[in-house]
Amino acid sequence: MLLLLALCWGLPLCAGAPGEAPSWGDTSEQVGLRVPRQLRLLQRLKTKPLMTEFSVKSTIISRYAFTTVSCRMLNRASEDQEIEFLMQIPAAAFITNFTMLIGDTVYQGEITEREKKNGDKVKEERNKTTEDNGEKGTETFRASVVIPSKDKAVFLLSYEELLQRRLGKYEHVISVRPQQLVGRLTVEVNILESSGIKSLEVLPLHNSRQKGSGRAEDDVGPPPSTVINQNETFAKVIFKPSVVQQARIAQNGILGDFIIRYDVNREQNIGDIQVLNEYFVHYFAPKDLPPLPKNVVFVLDSSASMVGTKLRQTKDALFTILHDLRPQDRFNIIGFSNRIKVWKDHLVSVTPNNIRDGKVYIHHMSPTGGTDINGALQRGIRLLNNYVAHNDIGDRTVSLIIFLTDGKPTVGETHTLKILNNTKEAARGQICIFTIGIGNDVDFKLLEKLSLENCGLTRRVHEEEDAGSQLIGFYDEIRTPLLSDIHINYPPSSVEQATRTFFPNYFNGSEIIIAGKLMDKKIDRLHVEVRASNSKKFVILKTDVPVGPQKVGNDVIGSVRPNGDGEKDPNHLERLWSYLTVKELLNSWLQNDDEQEKERLRQKAQALAVNSRFLTPFTSMKLKKSTLQTRKLEDSYGMSAATGPETVVQSLQGSNLQPGSTLKKPYNPRIKVSRTSADGDPHFVVDFPLSKLTVCFNIDGQPGDILRLVSDHADSGVTVNGALIGAPAPPNGHKKQRTYFRTITILVNKPERSYLEITPHRVILDGGDRLVLPCNQSMVVGSRGLEVSVSANANVTVTIQGSIAFVILIHLYKKPAPYQRDHLGFYISSSKGLSGNCHGLLGQFLNQDAKLTEEPARISRNTTSPPFPKADEKSETVLKVKGHQVPVVWKQRKIYNGEEQIDCWFARNAAQLLDGEYKDYLAAHPFDSETTFGLGLSKGL
Repeated sequence: MLLLLALCWGLPLCAGAPGEAPSWGDTSEQVGLRVPRQLRLLQRLKTKPLMTEFSVKSTIISRYAFTTVSCRMLNRASEDQEIEFLMQIPAAAFITNFTMLIGDTVYQGEITEREKKNGDKVKEERNKTTEDNGEKGTETFRASVVIPSKDKAVFLLSYEELLQRRLGKYEHVISVRPQQLVGRLTVEVNILESSGIKSLEVLPLHNSRQKGSGRAEDDVGPPPSTVINQNETFAKVIFKPSVVQQARIAQNGILGDFIIRYDVNREQNIGDIQVLNEYFVHYFAPKDLPPLPKNVVFVLDSSASMVGTKLRQTKDALFTILHDLRPQDRFNIIGFSNRIKVWKDHLVSVTPNNIRDGKVYIHHMSPTGGTDINGALQRGIRLLNNYVAHNDIGDRTVSLIIFLTDGKPTVGETHTLKILNNTKEAARGQICIFTIGIGNDVDFKLLEKLSLENCGLTRRVHEEEDAGSQLIGFYDEIRTPLLSDIHINYPPSSVEQATRTFFPNYFNGSEIIIAGKLMDKKIDRLHVEVRASNSKKFVILKTDVPVGPQKVGNDVIGSVRPNGDGEKDPNHLERLWSYLTVKELLNSWLQNDDEQEKERLRQKAQALAVNSRFLTPFTSMKLKKSTLQTRKLEDSYGMSAATGPETVVQSLQGSNLQPGSTLKKPYNPRIKVSRTSADGDPHFVVDFPLSKLTVCFNIDGQPGDILRLVSDHADSGVTVNGALIGAPAPPNGHKKQRTYFRTITILVNKPERSYLEITPHRVILDGGDRLVLPCNQSMVVGSRGLEVSVSANANVTVTIQGSIAFVILIHLYKKPAPYQRDHLGFYISSSKGLSGNCHGLLGQFLNQDAKLTEEPARISRNTTSPPFPKADEKSETVLKVKGHQVPVVWKQRKIYNGEEQIDCWFARNAAQLLDGEYKDYLAAHPFDSETTFGLGLSKGL
């Protein structure tokens, strides 16, 4: 068996023992799959591995997200075949587990230490592969394995991340790119915020930039099939598109990013402090503060490589940004190539004339020459230092450089380390540098370190139509500084191992997060002190935060890995503390030049990452055959969806939500279609939505008969027939025999003629090209306005011109009784496209309404008879529909494969309910479209 694993940020696995996984490696860019021609479909279906399920489940507790991906694939080929699992994960996330089931063998991931000698190489590989990645802020996990013919593979991937607040929102992004249409696709996100959920929205799918990506149905609102339920502190979002809905978004299965944005309630200026066991986390996001004045220098690359769209979009974005500057701000502009071109020799105030002149200067920038990054940065820093020194403004303003380039240093100082050292020495920690890299040729590693070492942020901007809005969006994150020089202090006698507590700036819409450990578990109050500068004053906030009773033991579980090793999982605040601490150690290691200190940081980060099971540049993952039984592992993760830390939600919901505030789980039948159907023996159900009545009746047909279910050939061009098959009646039953639908045939005559024959085991579509689709495999095909979606061994959905839809349920028996037969159920999902002249056993009721009345037990034909019985007379309920009056009784019936029980008015005598006689509904052959009933003619009994 060949096994290959790769993560696109270059975290190679250690070389394992025989039977273990080889190392991670660089992988080529994934290209979207081209949908083949119809004539080649059968060949493709026979050879391409089938993904039967793709499930993602995320549980977010206090901004910390646990995500597990479950993917099931089947090798349908007659020979061994390579199967690849791809998943894009956020760049800030740590993988915590990867497990595979190949046939009946389990391979489980184990996080171990990486040898020191690979450290520098890993760092280089990470930068290189991140540049090549086509998605902003993501890395791609790949697992490739060769599995035997007709065998299955299950992939389970878990990762964790701390959500960052930007522009006043937390954003959770899940990649939904299974690379093919999936029979069962589910994304479930649970959000638990004890401080309360202030706002929540689900964005339209953000489509992939890679070749072959689809386009969502709508540009606004949640994706189709999304269900949102929430109360004050808890929210559940489920995205469960059918195969047809997936196909409408992207035939190749690359649906895009499923994005949830939300924010929480904030009351105290000093922030929200949460404690669990011995760990605490402090969320600090003050509001209603006056903005600090900012001194900003825009340093723009105008080298030859910026020619065309890049420079034009940069100019357009800068025009918008200049208009957003506040009157108390100061600014300047530098354009650089092989020459440094400064607009003014000093920072200028924000006036209409200066903004106009700045725009003119930017407008006349022309691309030429090389790229002198070092010279441009030095000039920008010098301008800011001179302004601050000569104006005695100290810490009452914020000094920023917004640096934008699309390339690498080619002129002046080109050595990366010297550029970093020169910049750090000149800025002296007083100037924050925010870097923006445009395109794929930029030295992103250099920009990342420039920002890391100078209290800034970095962003990548892609060369595409919305690059200008990306630039503006990045500027919006830093446009409003509220505090500078922020020190957050806790008593040393109470707190240990706290994460970073000094922050140069705080921008409106962001959030500062500190986590740590409490030295005294019995402490009942925690003293917190915040010191910062704001505008013209020095801000000091002090408070004693009550520390409630702390949970101990394993009451709250914060990890998604199976507990096969007997270890207790830590709580979510401990996971958050570990995550933040490892991130800060990695950043310190990247910035440090002292080899001895780098080694100390490496060892500390490595030890914590191994203990927390985080996959980092200092740790590796080996796959070993697990002693865990396949059944036990699958039970741990769930058979039909990936699991998250359910016990977390249950425990915290129980302790934090008010009685009666828990969510009511909405009823969600497996197939959301109309009740109007014919299924089973067969039993017919008709729904009348206007009067909110449901009527049912039975038809005792003969084996071999072909019943006309829907007849609208003259208008919409659609005819549906069902062929009956016989079986003996159950013992002690009142019937002599049973009948079932063996075959459903659909004739579509507009815009072109197509024939569709469905049995429990195959679907034949003849629309010019004849296709035979097996019912035990999930797939979707389309031809000339006709769309057929097969969900393996479950149902077939037929959509005609987007306005008519039928669902055919597949009923299969593993060990059928003598009176049972594999058969079909027919359900009408959408009848909007059918005409008012539609007929057939079901079709005649689609555009009608019905009402109930009370009548004497024996209905008199004398119109002078009273409508209601006398006191001593018995009455019966009568259904009036289409001129017929039919006695009915109240009855319960199960539909949707027995999954839903409905109440209906049962017509004992179906002949009184239907137009005509039984023989009028018999078709001569499966595709017979002739009808006994003329247009508008209702043939009496």
